Amino acid sequence: MSDWKQPLRLVEQLDKKGNIEDKGVDKLIDAVQEAADLSDNLRCEEFLAFATSAVRSATNAEDVLKRVEKKTGVRLRVISGEEEAKLTFLAVRRWHGWSAGRITNLDIGGGSLEMSTGTEETPDLAVSLDLGAGRLTHEWFDSDPPERKKINLLRDYIDAELAEPAEQFKAFGEAGLAVGTSKTFRSLARLTGAAPSSAGPYVKRTLTAPGLRQLIAFISRMTAADRAELEGINSDRSHQIVAGALVAEAAMRALNIDKLEICPWALREGVILKWMDHTNAGGDEGEDA
Repeated sequence: MSDWKQPLRLVEQLDKKGNIEDKGVDKLIDAVQEAADLSDNLRCEEFLAFATSAVRSATNAEDVLKRVEKKTGVRLRVISGEEEAKLTFLAVRRWHGWSAGRITNLDIGGGSLEMSTGTEETPDLAVSLDLGAGRLTHEWFDSDPPERKKINLLRDYIDAELAEPAEQFKAFGEAGLAVGTSKTFRSLARLTGAAPSSAGPYVKRTLTAPGLRQLIAFISRMTAADRAELEGINSDRSHQIVAGALVAEAAMRALNIDKLEICPWALREGVILKWMDHTNAGGDEGEDA
């Protein structure tokens, strides 16, 4: 088994017109080529290449996809926000099992927030909002640490964006289990006292609303460099953790969630599980994978 990641932060490469700048496209091309080469070296039988929020929201998305394909031979498939939420939910359901009952899942990425709830493997409701930690940092914060006024304005904006989806979620009733996925939630849980990643994936990790509120008051006054020194966060994400924490707190408050259990599986595992299900069912290669 091999695990390789390359942070791109493409959402921070969007210009005022919503285009991914050339620097960002070049980084994407390099990452896709490196992943393809690694796949060949490891003799992988299947290569699943997909893009999420930053690409799907970019004004020049089609041009970006063509440039990537021309340079690497890989055609990225852009998945919708709803599909992203559904795939992540599938991974969460498989991890926690049927005994969890209704699951409500929250996932904060760089470009978007995915929310889903359901009692089966396909959620009853799946929503994606442009409330990613990187996107909001890029659009709202222009100082380090962020100004208190900007933080308050961003809080109001997030609350307004969540108001309508929150009412839709409440119509399904309370969840038997509220779950948080993504690196942002894992970092927030670690910063509030959860076990480190070295303890393994089977250790129960939680994030509470009171703990999160205390954390926001603490980290919002720190510079990104100082936050990077905290255990549980690295320099790649320290600049956007404040915005991520604000989204997490607002989403939990909007859905009346006091505690989240952190799940180690998320979108990547959901894509793999979906592909495995389809392959085992005898579907054509690549179809719906």
